[in-house]
Amino acid sequence: MSSKRSPQQYVETMPGVETLRRVKRLRLFEPSVGVAGFFLVSTFVICSFFYLDYRELAGRFGFSGQSERFTWSQQKRGSAEERIHKVEFLGEKGGGCDLFEGNWVWDESYPLYQSKDCSFLDGGFRCSENGRPDLFYTKWRWQPKACNLPRFNATMMLEKLRNKRLVFAGDSIGRNQWESLLCMLSSGVPNKDSIYEVNGQPITKHKGFLVFRFKDFNCTVEYYRAPFLVLQSRPPPRTNGKIRTTLKLDQMDWYSFKWRDADVLVLNTGHWWNYEKTIKGGCYFQEGMEVKLEMKVEEAYKRSIETALNWIQNAVNLRKTRVFFRTYAPVHFRGGDWRKGGNCHLETLPELGSSLVPNDNWSQFKIANSVLLAHTNASEVSKFKILNVTQMTAQRKDGHSSIYYLGPNAGPAPLHRQDCSHWCLPGVPDTWNELLYALFLKHETSHRLS
Repeated sequence: MSSKRSPQQYVETMPGVETLRRVKRLRLFEPSVGVAGFFLVSTFVICSFFYLDYRELAGRFGFSGQSERFTWSQQKRGSAEERIHKVEFLGEKGGGCDLFEGNWVWDESYPLYQSKDCSFLDGGFRCSENGRPDLFYTKWRWQPKACNLPRFNATMMLEKLRNKRLVFAGDSIGRNQWESLLCMLSSGVPNKDSIYEVNGQPITKHKGFLVFRFKDFNCTVEYYRAPFLVLQSRPPPRTNGKIRTTLKLDQMDWYSFKWRDADVLVLNTGHWWNYEKTIKGGCYFQEGMEVKLEMKVEEAYKRSIETALNWIQNAVNLRKTRVFFRTYAPVHFRGGDWRKGGNCHLETLPELGSSLVPNDNWSQFKIANSVLLAHTNASEVSKFKILNVTQMTAQRKDGHSSIYYLGPNAGPAPLHRQDCSHWCLPGVPDTWNELLYALFLKHETSHRLS
């Protein structure tokens, strides 16, 4: 038998070849190539959408395709260069600068203090210690468009306050700002034991007032709880049984006699001026001896601010006392209010492209500003200063306590019980105090020169 094999015999003895022939007949590869192509094209389209969406975010928030750390450092350098070409607010040319028109810029040198290093904070404001995982909200600095703010200097501020009283009076958002300033000032005092509450009271949320003394500077930084600024008390005799208390719109709070002799006075009101905190709870409005059962909350709020401003002009010695009226700080509940599951816990970045006041804050903003502007004409502008924080704060939806207010051992609060009114510290109220510091120093400088 010949050792040579025919081509057919070779094929018959090679099952792999036969298998390949059958596979070829089935034409499996052609649809596979189609599927693979479809998959690659789909992936490219989806990635393009993500890329374009990311570029939109980059335009709004200053990100780029580079690493996050590098991006923030680039933005920081850009912010520094921007500062170089602006006038200084405390300089000769800074007088015309509107501190409240500007932008939030990223600054890695912030925050000005750490909450763990400050013993003067309520547990509800210690967001990072209470489990908030990000610290982005602590890294934003306010940059006015036309000038530079002075960097906060705790020692300089304390020297300016030596032998003086600085008083905050208002609602719990005013307390938020007061505690912020305590932390900012205490960062410049090595001996923390030299700072103490004069009556030995702990710094917990309660009615009344707290007075902290900075012993080495013989100054006090005080807070008086007065959420309406005007007097809340019992109604007149023989009034309607549904009236439990009244707000006397033509009288200031009982504690106002303690405020009026302060050297620096910071007032605020607004967050309690709503139906739930007043009429729903049986609190109506009174002028003279008459209870105004038909008066709406908005009108009562307006009357209260007018009373406060008239009190400033008539009862306060404005040659001694420097008065600041801080405007309404917007809340940022989404999907409902504080009673109906409103939330803000997913917010980690400011709304940088917008200066619009949220709709649910517009009423308070418009009412307060109309009264304040009416009292700041040319003849009265030197009597008090407005800390106009409303629009700049409207952008900071990322800065609230949200679910991180129960304490380090309690864990986050339930999602339906969020706090989108108060602010994490360090955070947004520090900026309000930087503005207060700048205006205070400007006044001290001009007063000394005159």
